Amino acid sequence: MPSFSYRALQADGKIAEGVLDAGSRPDALRQIETLGLRPVKVAEIIFKAAKNGSVQAGSSAGLGNFSFKIGAKKVSAKELENFTRLLSSLLAAGVPLSRALVILQKEASSPASKAQWKQIHDYVVDGLSLADAMAKSPETFPRVYIAMVEAGEAGGFLDVVLAQIAEFQSREKELKSKVMTAMLYPCILLVLALVVLTVLLVFFIPKFQRVFASIHGSLPLITQMIIGASHLMRAYGLLAGVGLVGLFFLVRTWFASAKGKRIWEGSVLKAPLVGPLIAQFAMARFCRMLGTLIGAGVPLVHGLNVARRSIGNQILVDAVAQSIERVQQGGRLGQSLADCRSLFPGSVLEMISVAEESGRLDAELVRIAAETETDLDRNLKTAVAFAEPLMLFLIAGFIGVIFIGMLLPVLSMGEYIK
Repeated sequence: MPSFSYRALQADGKIAEGVLDAGSRPDALRQIETLGLRPVKVAEIIFKAAKNGSVQAGSSAGLGNFSFKIGAKKVSAKELENFTRLLSSLLAAGVPLSRALVILQKEASSPASKAQWKQIHDYVVDGLSLADAMAKSPETFPRVYIAMVEAGEAGGFLDVVLAQIAEFQSREKELKSKVMTAMLYPCILLVLALVVLTVLLVFFIPKFQRVFASIHGSLPLITQMIIGASHLMRAYGLLAGVGLVGLFFLVRTWFASAKGKRIWEGSVLKAPLVGPLIAQFAMARFCRMLGTLIGAGVPLVHGLNVARRSIGNQILVDAVAQSIERVQQGGRLGQSLADCRSLFPGSVLEMISVAEESGRLDAELVRIAAETETDLDRNLKTAVAFAEPLMLFLIAGFIGVIFIGMLLPVLSMGEYIK
């Protein structure tokens, strides 16, 4: 009979640990509850034969999870999308959640995903909700993902929400693919330009410098600047490269902090081209989530608290949080959101107010989300189409300045020779 190690809470709040024999994990949970304990962690003990013939015990949940965190690869975005879509289909077909997770665990395509789905199944069997189980793996499940799952569980339409999540993931992957494809050619040109520039500054410009030294006259200012850059590159280039790498990691660590993240998100929202796109995307997700929740019968305040977590940008989340307080005090939704001008334009607020008065707020929010997503697709295509020629223009201008600066003294050599 299998053995299970457990950690559980006693009535006085202290932690109790022990080992018991049970036919299965649910049997072990029932035995623990019979003892008057509240299980925190239950792991099957797997006995392995050592080389010398002795028997060693290992925990399938403890050691397995530890090795997953340290050595295994991260669950890929494609695996997460497949998991979401298949789980939605299984739940829509009437398969219980625990059984659906077992099926997905068996059909996992990699050891990392198999271990992750097993971990979620174990947490769900232990009594956690699916959203809480996913929240224990933030490296796999984004905050928006967990918020939407929580909304689905609260409204009793988890299969519908999972299908929407899979659709969102597919759309985001498609958008990223379009952006990457459009920027691939300019990025290749940028790398080649940097390589050419480095070779020019380090190897070729010093040779021209000897020729320029023989000219009895002052060099153009642009040529002097290029020669100075060449000298700095040869003298301090390696040190500057190491310093830039260190600065990059320092800035990255700072932006990962709460304060740095807020400053970064606030700066992105103020960016001329990127800011409006991020605000549009956040508004579409918020409206679709809130409309779906209200349509499923979730109270407005609870729906607002869940939907605001799907926005993604903390600055916008804080702005919506202040509006939720006004709704809790009896205010109307349209009027309460009026201060979030960076997220909701005046026309959208007017449509929300009219829909709220007519009692069709859920359908109007979903319609606003659909129209915003269509407009967002069009704006994204315009932005990507604008970025490519802009990148090419900057690269051509940058390299052109280098060549012109080095060519001017050569063209004036004839005058000095005469």
